[in-house]
Amino acid sequence: MSEAKIASGLSRRMFMTASVSAVAAMPLVNSSKSADQPTSAKPAGPRDLSAVSMRINKQPYNLALDNRTSLLDALRDHVGLTGTKKGCDHGQCGACTVLVDGKRVLSCLSFAIMNQGREITTVEGLVSTDGELHPVQQAFVDHDAFQCGYCTPGQIMSAIGCINEGHAGSEDDIREYMSGNLCRCAAYPNIVAAIVQARDEIRRA
Repeated sequence: MSEAKIASGLSRRMFMTASVSAVAAMPLVNSSKSADQPTSAKPAGPRDLSAVSMRINKQPYNLALDNRTSLLDALRDHVGLTGTKKGCDHGQCGACTVLVDGKRVLSCLSFAIMNQGREITTVEGLVSTDGELHPVQQAFVDHDAFQCGYCTPGQIMSAIGCINEGHAGSEDDIREYMSGNLCRCAAYPNIVAAIVQARDEIRRA
């Protein structure tokens, strides 16, 4: 029916007209906040910086860093040592490996402020003042233990740590204790051979 009646006896057209008129008559809501309404929290501004002092490649550095800055980002973005590579940034590839007080550390998982007063060694700090390569670096060259080279700094730093820790006794040990360093180019046999050569040379020194 075009004019079907609802329970109150009004026609559908009259009901719809009355509803629209009632909505139109309602006062508009003021979008501006009244003075007595609580104000929302202000967006967080830049955090205060912390003074971080550390020795990097035997040189003292005094840095002002956000507490959230990783050691990796401090080295690359604040010190300018880009030899340490950012791979997965989740501690799964080993490309960012550095030595902290002589021990292997994944720098993407370590906050810079946690390394206050410590000795950091990156791949840039391995070459001697007269330009002579570290035995591990030379062994990587001798055995062609890299292809694209992106993972190589982390591989070299981890290899030094592996030897220093006494975990390079056999090729199987080397594979086990270097397993956290991934090489997309699959140069693993050459890497193992390079570590064996460097291990023997370091032992003779």
